[in-house]
Amino acid sequence: MIPEPLARAPYVSLVTHRRNGTPVATPVWAVADGNELLVWTRDDSWKVKRLRNDTRVTVTPCDVRGRLTEGAPTMEGTARLLEGADALLRVRQAMAGKYGLRFRLMDAGGALLRRGRRPHVGISVTL
Repeated sequence: MIPEPLARAPYVSLVTHRRNGTPVATPVWAVADGNELLVWTRDDSWKVKRLRNDTRVTVTPCDVRGRLTEGAPTMEGTARLLEGADALLRVRQAMAGKYGLRFRLMDAGGALLRRGRRPHVGISVTL
């Protein structure tokens, strides 16, 4: 199971690694789903490109600007990309369940701007 501070956090800092090993932190929305932490992002984002080379990640609760929550646990894990239609639907539904209207507006509004295309990928983090 995902620890409660990570499951409840509105944002988590997802740390991925460049090819040279340099860590890069990005604040993201995340949803606990069983033993996984699910993230929704653009398929051309740098974090996705980094994950294609190195699946090691760390996650820590943070605020919208990526400032870590004082005393919050940092957990190490492994990420995998979720790209099939069923997997993406699962991630979208989980995000809509946690973030409600904010996520639905962001998802639908972005799809309108992109003429119906949803160039996104899910990320599953196993701790």
